[in-house]
Amino acid sequence: MSRIGNKPITVPDSVEVKIEGQKVTVKGPKGTLEKEMHPNMKIELNDKVITVVRPDDQPFNRSIHGLTRTLINNMIQGVLNEYTRELEINGVGYRAAKQGNKLVLTLGYSHPVEMVEPEGIKYEVPSPNQIIVRGIDKELVGEMAAVIRTKRPPEVYRGKGIKYVEEHIRRKEGKTGKK
Repeated sequence: MSRIGNKPITVPDSVEVKIEGQKVTVKGPKGTLEKEMHPNMKIELNDKVITVVRPDDQPFNRSIHGLTRTLINNMIQGVLNEYTRELEINGVGYRAAKQGNKLVLTLGYSHPVEMVEPEGIKYEVPSPNQIIVRGIDKELVGEMAAVIRTKRPPEVYRGKGIKYVEEHIRRKEGKTGKK
């Protein structure tokens, strides 16, 4: 029995939800999100309360029951308050800058790495060694933060590179001299 899937979702007054078959559209103060849900799940909206019902107890249907409910809840939370992901740059000479709608990263390569903001995502650079990724789609925010991190992942010997703010890098000990 899915504890998450069985929880009803209460829709706030400032959010408008429209369900057409398996297509869920959520409109709120920050923007609009649309997502096509799995055809096995039945999504019901009754006076500002959304419930997700699964057809039977087959393992696959049980596994997507909670997922469907969580995806709808994330859409509602996203149009109410944006999702953010913070990244930190460590290393001498490594820095980030914002030029128009581009994020320009200087990461020790022979050329600067430029990344254009995709639709629905905003990059912020409050300081040269800090990047904030903002957006209403939780999945897209996490994906773009991961793409930025792959440009120079943190290395384990000196800790140089791009990492998430809450991430802890386990440092390795370097080589020792001959005895």
